[in-house]
Amino acid sequence: MIDIRPFASLGHANHGWLDARHHFSFANYHDPDRMGWGNIRVWNDDTIQGQSGFPPHPHRDMEIVTFVRTGAITHRDSLGNEGRTAAGDVQVMSAGTGITHAEYNLESEDTTLFQIWIIPDRTGEKPGWGQREFPKATREGGFAVLASGTPEADDALPIRTDAKVAATTLAAGQTATWTTSGERHQYLVAPTGRVKVNGIEAQPRDGIAVSGETEIVVEALEDAEIVLVDAR
Repeated sequence: MIDIRPFASLGHANHGWLDARHHFSFANYHDPDRMGWGNIRVWNDDTIQGQSGFPPHPHRDMEIVTFVRTGAITHRDSLGNEGRTAAGDVQVMSAGTGITHAEYNLESEDTTLFQIWIIPDRTGEKPGWGQREFPKATREGGFAVLASGTPEADDALPIRTDAKVAATTLAAGQTATWTTSGERHQYLVAPTGRVKVNGIEAQPRDGIAVSGETEIVVEALEDAEIVLVDAR
């Protein structure tokens, strides 16, 4: 089953400094049919104005993955971690027993990113944070795993849940294949470029919810970037 969720149908909140689209129910956006997808709970498509950002706020028992599309985001947290994650790179925060963090766009231009929350399999553990550069060349023409519940096997950032976050960049006419189990849930978004997923067309920034498939073939109708989460 493949369900295309048009960008225009997503939840929307414009706070001036933050223009956010919500793939799933979040904050003041509530849709009982979009409470999550498997153990994926949040997928926000955020545009953050330069010299602004999220002030310190707390989380607990959630895996929070940030994929920066353009610009950069600077992270600071109550553990003393601080780092700048630039376009194409990823940071992961395991909230665990509790962490307070801030995410600032200290750049002069807007930053665009996906923030993805995945429900953890393990709770009650110490919080943690990490980031990593993933050069686009390493994911051209095929999916590269960026964050994973089996990080050693996937050479990826660790998350405390049975899920994988992957990305690929495709030139027009190229395809990439993701092999999975029909019992799992996948959610894909192409921030740029029209794509087909198992023959079904999606526009840039549409949500693509998949279940019951063992193979997902993404075809780029235009030069495209695709972010995928495969979860229980």
